[in-house]
Parts: sequence; structure tokens; C-alpha cells
Amino acid sequence: MLRKVIAAIFIIVCFVLQCSVFDSLSFAGIIPNLLIILTSSFGFMCGEKYGLVIGFFCGLLNDIFFGSFLGFYALILMYIGFLNGKFSRSFYPEDIKLPLALIVVSDLSYGIICYILMFMLRSRLEFAYYFTHIILPEAIYTILVTLILYPIILRINQKLEAWERRRAQKFV
Repeated sequence: MLRKVIAAIFIIVCFVLQCSVFDSLSFAGIIPNLLIILTSSFGFMCGEKYGLVIGFFCGLLNDIFFGSFLGFYALILMYIGFLNGKFSRSFYPEDIKLPLALIVVSDLSYGIICYILMFMLRSRLEFAYYFTHIILPEAIYTILVTLILYPIILRINQKLEAWERRRAQKFV
């Protein structure tokens, strides 16, 4: 139960930070995608199911506040969380290379999928422009913010796991 409450707080805090603080810290209109960082992190730390659920709620918030129709971002972030959860067996807390690589791939995939479904299908075929001016700068900015946000998420997750182990031992 505590894990769910902490996850809900993380989702709300990251969404508010992305919409307010980082909106004012944008570079050429580009802001980091904190919800991708959160979804990917919980995916590879906690597994496929947890990544899927976190991705759904992060995407649902995006849909409610910024989406043209309900479910678009929720579906994309659900898949991202689920696919990152596939790497939970390869996840080692000491190694930051895998999380950084997964978050970069997730952010690039998110940008490309959004381009295909929102622009290319409406005959806006400037992919090179969109990639170099929006997708790539957002991925770089997201990685820079990941270097700050990921250790916080990791530390809280480790404390939650230790608390859950202690609590499980009390009931054995």
C-alpha cells in the first residue's frame, strides 16, 4: 500500500514539475519528459506490471491535460513501462548505464511514435526537421534531468524494498 501511495505522489510531483518548473526552464520550447523517466524507472526497477500501471496513470494525466483524445498518451506510456519492465531481471542498482540507455530509447521511441501518429498521418512529412529540432533535443534534456532525478527514485525504491522486507519478516 505504501508503494502505491509513494508512486502516486511521484506521478503527481513529476507531472506538476514538468508542467510548471520545467516549462519555465525550457530551451527553445523543449522540456524534459519527467513522466518517461518515471515510467521507465519504475518499469525496470519493479517489473512489467508495475511499469505498465505507472505508464497508464502518467499517460492518463497527459491525456487529460494536453491530449486531443483520451487514451493516446496512456497507451504509449503503458507500452513503454511494460517494455522497460522486461529489463527488470538485468537491472542492477549500482549500474546507471542500463537506466540511461533505456530512458533514451524510451524517449526517442515516444517522440517517433507521436510524430508518426500525430503528424505523418496528416501528411506532415518533415521527419528530419522534427527529429533534429524536437525529438533529439528533448531526449538530451531528458537525460540531463535523469542524472538528477533517477538517483532520487532509486534511493526511495531501495528504502521501500527494505521496508517491505522488514515488514514481511515480522509476519513470518
